[in-house]
Amino acid sequence: MSNIPHLPDPKHASKARRPSTPSKQIIRDIGLKVTAQRLDILEVVRSGPRHFTAQDVFESVAKRNADIGFATVYRFLRTLADQKYVTEVRMGGMPARYEWAAKDHHDHLSCSVCGKIVEFENSEIERLQERVALQFGFLLTSHILELYGICPSCRKKSSTAPEG
Repeated sequence: MSNIPHLPDPKHASKARRPSTPSKQIIRDIGLKVTAQRLDILEVVRSGPRHFTAQDVFESVAKRNADIGFATVYRFLRTLADQKYVTEVRMGGMPARYEWAAKDHHDHLSCSVCGKIVEFENSEIERLQERVALQFGFLLTSHILELYGICPSCRKKSSTAPEG
């Protein structure tokens, strides 16, 4: 195994990986004013489903705080992504999904029919990516691997659907 790093910038990764860090501290650490809206967004992000869209977060936060706008949620998610507190996961033409960056590196299998996401780790794939980077003279600093296909549930549904 080579020593080529393939994780997010350690300066931010250590902060993002501490689940006990209070939300107010996270907001201050990224240089923003602590507001009720940002606290609500962080609470939803940290306690909600593993993968979420900006729309998912907006709908959850709007139930608590009707004054919040979608643009506020989206901008704060982008800031959290820029600061490595959340990871943006792009899946083809679907809306960006995010996940709290509280775990070590992993890759994704995404169903192109229902949007289901399966996380996986594969050391052989990681080594291969490092070899490819070296082959082309790159120092690998990070990567995102998305594999797309049709999950077993959707394949089963399509094989039992009547033809017409």
